[in-house]
Amino acid sequence: MHKYMRAIGFSNFKDRKELQKLITNVIIEGTERNYTSNGKETLLAEFCKDFGTSIGIAVCGEFDNEDKFTYDYYFPYLRGMNISSEEDVSLERHAAQESYAGVCDDVRMGVSIIFYLQNMIPYVKAKNSGTLPIRGTTLTLSALSLKGTIMMAINKSEKDLMKNKQVSMNRSQLLNAARKGDENAIESLTLDDMDTYTAISKRIQKEDVFSLVDTYFMPYGVECDQYSILGEILDCSLIKNGLTEEDVYLMTINCNDMIFDLCINKEDVYGEPGVGRRFKGTIWMQGYINFPN
Repeated sequence: MHKYMRAIGFSNFKDRKELQKLITNVIIEGTERNYTSNGKETLLAEFCKDFGTSIGIAVCGEFDNEDKFTYDYYFPYLRGMNISSEEDVSLERHAAQESYAGVCDDVRMGVSIIFYLQNMIPYVKAKNSGTLPIRGTTLTLSALSLKGTIMMAINKSEKDLMKNKQVSMNRSQLLNAARKGDENAIESLTLDDMDTYTAISKRIQKEDVFSLVDTYFMPYGVECDQYSILGEILDCSLIKNGLTEEDVYLMTINCNDMIFDLCINKEDVYGEPGVGRRFKGTIWMQGYINFPN
């Protein structure tokens, strides 16, 4: 059982026979079907079925020359609703199966974002037709979580919000310049980081770390597409898995000025989510590349 099935409301599916029945149901009654040739005598196929608002299961496999389908793997998904980044994305196939990891270098995050690609079929089509790289793509990120804590927001005045916005814009400009080799920008960023470290080192002795750190985005564990995050909740709703009747929270998170949707089982959240509060937890990052028409 994929451990993130719990995040979309399948916490009680632990028997392999039940899982096989569920996979068969997705293949037969899938709400979305995608096919493409992988350049050989086989046809790659992906079947998706929603079990609630934006949540569902994807089953991937291939048809042989006798039109017999064999499934290779499945994964739970959350379809995001926001454009998270307009930066270029590079993709690399996983070693064990026909699935892909994406990498997006967005200066707002401070690290390269590695995610699990949701729409594998359109990418394989583009690759086989020789139309890569495709310009004008955008990236919609989403995340599944197994454990999270709700924290109160840091009290800020209108003046503080304006100041933080200006600082963020200036830092983004410096990071863009530093990526192009501007030595003055690199020096300015280094000095800013040293000043920030000094200020936090003094205040941390008397204040709680989460009253100083508003948001963060850090790699977590040994798997590249998992992260530890702290971000502001911009929107929150409680949705129901249509098959299991389990309740899951669907939240829109602002983390380091990057916006993405997050899904977590209601039973796995400590605290009451609400707009303006903060979500702290570990996530599995997924991404959907929006190819231009």
